[in-house]
Amino acid sequence: MTTIIFEPHSTSYDNEAHISSGWNDVELSELGVKQSKELGDRYKKDHFDAIFCSDLQRSYKTVEIAFKNRDFEIIKDERLRECNYGDFTQSPSHEVEEQKPNRIKTPFPSGESYLETSQRMKEFLAEIHENYENKKIMIIGHRATQYALEHWILGKPLEEIIPAPWSWQPGWKYILD
Repeated sequence: MTTIIFEPHSTSYDNEAHISSGWNDVELSELGVKQSKELGDRYKKDHFDAIFCSDLQRSYKTVEIAFKNRDFEIIKDERLRECNYGDFTQSPSHEVEEQKPNRIKTPFPSGESYLETSQRMKEFLAEIHENYENKKIMIIGHRATQYALEHWILGKPLEEIIPAPWSWQPGWKYILD
């Protein structure tokens, strides 16, 4: 059994502009830096055997700011990236949101599908299960990261998860058996 705490990356400039970044490597905004510090404060009494994040700076800088004075193993992993929106990268968020239910099995033009992002996460979770049994880890990721956690750990169908309303909360806990 592995305990996973999932936190989304902090607010980026694209988030504030209501633009969907996908694989665009956008920086954290001033609000995002503040949120990252608050994230670290929220977990100041917690121990993690490792913290995983995507290799996109909005994810890894969230970790670096939040846990800069802590002795955690921090591992960047590109499998934790957001969905590649292809031709929709940096489009208005509402346009990408409208496309998501149609992109579960069919990739975004010049991008990928949510089935593909979930497959990346399946491989990642298999490694976590093998290497972090009876440990506690944190994942700082994106919506596609969480969709896959909900799918593979909780058994929810992507067709249910992806169109469902999403709202921020301070951490989600998953148990990987």
